[in-house]
Amino acid sequence: MELEGSDSVGDGPPFQVEPQAMAVLERLWHAGHSAYLVGGGVRDALMGLPVGDWDVATDARPERILHLFPGSSYQNRFGTVLAQGVEITTFRRDHRYADHRRPDSVTFSEDIFEDLARRDLTINAIAWGRLGPEAAAQLVDPADGRRDLEARLVRAVGDPGRRFDEDALRLLRAVRIAARLDFAIEPFTLRAMVDHARDIEWVSEERIASELRQMLGAATPSRALHLLRQTGILATTLPELEALPPAALEAALAALDAVALAHPHHERLALAALLGATVGEDTRSLLTRLRVGAHDVDAVVALVDNAHTVYHPAWSDADVRRYMSRVPDDLLDDLLALRTARAIDGTAGQLERQLQERIARERASAPPLTLGDLAVDGRDLQETLGIPEGPAIGIILERLLADVIDEPALNRRGTLLTRASLTLDELQAGRGGAKDGAAHPPIR
Repeated sequence: MELEGSDSVGDGPPFQVEPQAMAVLERLWHAGHSAYLVGGGVRDALMGLPVGDWDVATDARPERILHLFPGSSYQNRFGTVLAQGVEITTFRRDHRYADHRRPDSVTFSEDIFEDLARRDLTINAIAWGRLGPEAAAQLVDPADGRRDLEARLVRAVGDPGRRFDEDALRLLRAVRIAARLDFAIEPFTLRAMVDHARDIEWVSEERIASELRQMLGAATPSRALHLLRQTGILATTLPELEALPPAALEAALAALDAVALAHPHHERLALAALLGATVGEDTRSLLTRLRVGAHDVDAVVALVDNAHTVYHPAWSDADVRRYMSRVPDDLLDDLLALRTARAIDGTAGQLERQLQERIARERASAPPLTLGDLAVDGRDLQETLGIPEGPAIGIILERLLADVIDEPALNRRGTLLTRASLTLDELQAGRGGAKDGAAHPPIR
């Protein structure tokens, strides 16, 4: 990997910088301040990767930044200011971290080197900018971060034990960055991560969830999960996965990577692949801790539950339709994609392709698969057959749906009303109430 830039670069940056970020730097420089681009934006720019966000560090104090950028606002109690979409932080040195998460206090500094010395990783401790309005712009790299970029290493700045003791969230950041960039973790840094793995308990569930979900967006997300397990962090963050048999976890990670390759940044599908070996309440508990919304929780649980069904070529067309009816139509493509990702050998893949072809044929004929597809509804049963509102209506409609899934040609108003009347007679005679569609053998 060849990095862009050199120590002295004249007036222009050694990489592409978003105009808004350059405008912030120029405003600070022209006002007589030192100002630098810092952090992950510089790291990614040096590697030629897209930059999501640019951060600026400066010797200007927060109140001065607010004055220079009308309409800007504080982002936290440490004086970070958001101006023109760019976060600007005054150079600082940190003090004691009593809660393993945030410093008890900070002291502002005039020195970019002091500011970089407090950062988490060497590859995040590279800055580009000017020491003052008259100085030449340059890269500042006191921790040799560019050397680690060349070596594809994630290394803590200074004493790794101290870095992780200060802020336990750095453990997850190190894993996420290593997985995203496909970097190795430097041995002393890795050892410190193992030693401090349980400090993750000091991090809020919201921040843990955010980091873990970002890991799922990597090109090969299994790298992150392997690192989490290797360091012991998985046992603290996702104990249900840590408790899985190794073969089951490896199968889930293989499916996760397959999903990431075929459907990049499809979080719902990635979650279903990762949690494919979990069951019931474990699945819901994990999704809740990952701060997944209620609608997506239900969707992922449905995908996980139904991806386990083994397809047999002997299935009838009705069996195929019954399987299709298990999930809403907008989830069916995800279910098929998940099944494909889970197919671990050629035979399984061939069966999945056959199932997909059969489902495609059924979809083309738009068969009735939900209560909303029936040619009658509850009001028809009430007004035409005089059935009072109550459980009987639901039972009858479910029986009718099972019938038309088995034979779509039955889905006609007159036919269904006749069958509904017969079902009502059975219910009133004490027969069929427990069937609720069970006349059709379940797909397993």
